[in-house]
Amino acid sequence: MVTLSVIIVNWNTCTLLTQSIEAIKRELADTLYDIWVVDNGSTDDSVTMLRRDFPHVQLIESPINLGFAGANNLAMQRSQGRYLLLLNTDAIVTPGSVQALLQLADMSPRAAIVGAHLLNPDGSFQASYTNFPTLWQEFLMLSTLGRRWRGDWYPSHGPEATRGAQRVDYVEGACLLVRRTAFEQVGGLDEGYFMYAEEVDWCRRMRDQGWEVWYQPLAKVVHIGGASSATRKTSREADLYRSRVRYFRTYHGGLQAGLLKAMIVSFTSLKQVGHAVLKLLSGDQRGRQVVSVGELLAALRNV
Repeated sequence: MVTLSVIIVNWNTCTLLTQSIEAIKRELADTLYDIWVVDNGSTDDSVTMLRRDFPHVQLIESPINLGFAGANNLAMQRSQGRYLLLLNTDAIVTPGSVQALLQLADMSPRAAIVGAHLLNPDGSFQASYTNFPTLWQEFLMLSTLGRRWRGDWYPSHGPEATRGAQRVDYVEGACLLVRRTAFEQVGGLDEGYFMYAEEVDWCRRMRDQGWEVWYQPLAKVVHIGGASSATRKTSREADLYRSRVRYFRTYHGGLQAGLLKAMIVSFTSLKQVGHAVLKLLSGDQRGRQVVSVGELLAALRNV
């Protein structure tokens, strides 16, 4: 049986996909593994590149964008590995990182998911492991008070590597090692989440069924972040908020989901005004485009 099936979901990130696969090949030279790439209807040269440069990769071509959850589920169902490594195209493993994940999983038989220590391209700490969401946490995020108070990685815990590997609520989805037996018992990612919050929901379901989620600070992975959604920034923002509300409705009920909706719309309205003023005063040198309230309300209408 294959020890590890590496699963990468791609959408128009050809160059990053090449880098990610090359890093995996270097890291797993002594491991029995296979690589699965699900291409979510890319229009760049991703598929041509894979067939030309990586003929050993198991390629699944989808004519439509299945989203993060749907594409990963498809590959997990078809793969054979005892462990599954879900890896973003913009996540580059560093030497020893995957082995550190595997060693922790082997030592902890109830570990369903093991997450990595994510790094920004400049080597600084990136959000990696977090407590399950609460309304107070969401308020601190939406208001930006959390980042000002705790650090840029909020709501994640900080770079507390000296604490060593530890059980946590959830880990970020850029790099997830998953035990196949846990996947088979609990099921895959919830495809009701098109993007964002899928890993939060998955970790919650794993823990609810008696499994554990671990953070491994020795597994350092460089995560560029937002590569596949860089061309759809406002839509990405709407997807993010929709997923957050869906999570709250699932685990905290309609009242808290409604309160979260109200907070999101209120803070988005304030951000629209604030960024418009910044752009005006700076001659478009500062400020950013914010999802419109209309687009946001449409995204949140049926969730």
